[in-house]
Amino acid sequence: MDDRTICSRKVIENVDILKRKCDENSYAKLLKIKNLYLWEFLARFVELLNPESIFVSNNSPEDIQYIRDKALETGEEIKLKIEGHTAHFDGYKDQARDKENTKLLLPPGVSLGSNINTADRQEGLKEILETMKDIMQGKILYILFFCLGLNNSVFSIPAVQLTDSSYVAHSENILFRPGYEEFVKLDEVSNRFFKFVHSQGELDGTVSKNVDKRRIYIDLEEDVVYSANTQYGGNSIGLKKLAMRLGIKRAYHEGWLVEHMFLMGVHGPNGRVTYFAGAFPSMCGKTSTAMIPGESIIGDDIVYIREINGKAHAVNVEKGIFGIIQDVNPEDDPVIWNVLNKPGEIIFSNVLITDEGGVYWIGKPGKVPASGINHSGIWKPGKRDESGKEIPPSHKNARFTVGLENLDNLDPGFYNPEGVELGGIIYGGRDSDTWVPVQEAFDWVHGIITMGASIESETTAATLGKTGVRKFNPMSNLDFLSIPIGDY
Repeated sequence: MDDRTICSRKVIENVDILKRKCDENSYAKLLKIKNLYLWEFLARFVELLNPESIFVSNNSPEDIQYIRDKALETGEEIKLKIEGHTAHFDGYKDQARDKENTKLLLPPGVSLGSNINTADRQEGLKEILETMKDIMQGKILYILFFCLGLNNSVFSIPAVQLTDSSYVAHSENILFRPGYEEFVKLDEVSNRFFKFVHSQGELDGTVSKNVDKRRIYIDLEEDVVYSANTQYGGNSIGLKKLAMRLGIKRAYHEGWLVEHMFLMGVHGPNGRVTYFAGAFPSMCGKTSTAMIPGESIIGDDIVYIREINGKAHAVNVEKGIFGIIQDVNPEDDPVIWNVLNKPGEIIFSNVLITDEGGVYWIGKPGKVPASGINHSGIWKPGKRDESGKEIPPSHKNARFTVGLENLDNLDPGFYNPEGVELGGIIYGGRDSDTWVPVQEAFDWVHGIITMGASIESETTAATLGKTGVRKFNPMSNLDFLSIPIGDY
């Protein structure tokens, strides 16, 4: 039997595996994609995950609405009184990024240094694949296609997401550009796309039950991110911070950058606009800075930077905001406040749902409600958890998810496939007693080495663990590096 016969048989097997789980409509969508590497990947994981059925999204309005409806039907989201607004709750102990159990899988002999959390690749794959065996039994598997960066651009990276969470699928439809047509354009053998496999695992009501078995493993060899037994967006929405690890490695080898930065236009006299990127750790003000009144936003979290015609050009990897909602108010955040209080597609996560169907978060103007529902269940002021700690009305890491095109101050550069030319970079963090509030670098080397690479910042509620601990965090990117820190 020659290689061609073996290949043909394998293709037929892959087709049969997927056809058994798809309805006619979803199967027809897959047939438009000719990439054999994708078909093999999908078939391999459908066999492993063993879902009841498969829904394939081609980013059409009908498919996007189907996922919205499923999120409400399954209880992963709750409809609120303002049209288009929904609320989602993660489990009480599943409210932030799990740094301890997020690991890069490396082959023998490869080291990234002591600051980066890693595991042996073979051992890690064995563990995560065993964890995910039959984990979707009785559930729908959503297969979704996205594009990191702008479509039809030198910045484009196609990405495929497998998940059993309609909340994760809904969130990614808001946050990332459609990518189905990017996959339709792929040839049969290309494997230069990112792959994400997520499952909530067994549920307790509507939240992940086995968070003690929460695992987020990144296989840099095959560009696959695995996430199991978690719902919190930072652990489950693979195309956000988890995709940065895949992107940083690729960018390192190809000569460009993936950075944890906002991107904004600063407006000067005579219509002049200078674009700045800014690196602050999570929960340290990236979104607020990018939303300064009078200026314009392109992105608030992740940028790709490439050299184009001798200049540094940057794009927002995403098309939405997964923003921290604590202390958002009409005086300091007028544009966001306006969006959060009018009809439109928004997911609030881990806030308080009031008895009237509205939402309340820590720092929202007005009286704290007398009762409501939050991530701990029915809530009243003074409620305490099992350890005796008082439970606030909303979590400190409560979020809102909204499309950038809803904002009045979106910069036209958001749509430019070549990105915008950078005029400068800002580095910052939580530091009340060491550095002066604002200082300017003498030049690029001084700014990057003395400031960006040397900056300290206090830990926040965006990650599990103690807050307020001062730590070095070069370029606010240490948590996401997939190359040795010296190389970075």
